[in-house]
Amino acid sequence: MSFGTTFAAWRDSTPAWLAYTRHAFVQGLGEGTLPHAAFLHYLKQDYVFLIHFSRAWALAITKADTVEEMRLAAGTVNGLINDEIALHIKTCAAAGIDEATLFATQERQENLAYTRYVLDAGHSGDLLDLLAALAPCVMGYGEIGAHLAAAKTSDTYDDWIDTYASDDYQQLCRDVGALMDGAVARRIGDGATTSPRWISLQARFAMATQLEVGFWDMGLDP
Repeated sequence: MSFGTTFAAWRDSTPAWLAYTRHAFVQGLGEGTLPHAAFLHYLKQDYVFLIHFSRAWALAITKADTVEEMRLAAGTVNGLINDEIALHIKTCAAAGIDEATLFATQERQENLAYTRYVLDAGHSGDLLDLLAALAPCVMGYGEIGAHLAAAKTSDTYDDWIDTYASDDYQQLCRDVGALMDGAVARRIGDGATTSPRWISLQARFAMATQLEVGFWDMGLDP
């Protein structure tokens, strides 16, 4: 799979990437060994996370320089609200947890740290700063979904896996990858990888990846 050259470069320079995409929580999803209580706990926290994440992607629209950048960011907001959040509502409803209860979920410290880090990146920087903080979640779940769909040994968490392995979500990742590549070309230009700016963006991507690892850790500790 290819989600763009910028993402590939940042991912390959981030030591924590495998700790994130091959985390014990992820392995438990594929093997069906993840306790259901841990999964529901994660979904409740992730519902709150996705609300803030949607706000961050909406912020990306205001940081855009072109209509195409705006269109891609808006499409991601739509996917988050109408697909991912809907999955959380549906799964939790089957377990007797209604949306009002989801919305009232108290954020864990790990959740708070991650979402505010992403929003701060957007408020204090430009579109590239925001995309570097947003990318690990979007692209990581795309990688995880595709990997689990091919390697899973249980159908316990098929709804979750199928969402991120789906053609629609994989296309979303490709669209975000194109958005990132275009934003780098527009704002940094030729020789981007040798620019001092590249180093700071890579560091931001790496920090967001580490926060993703912490989010999985939290998921295992309901």
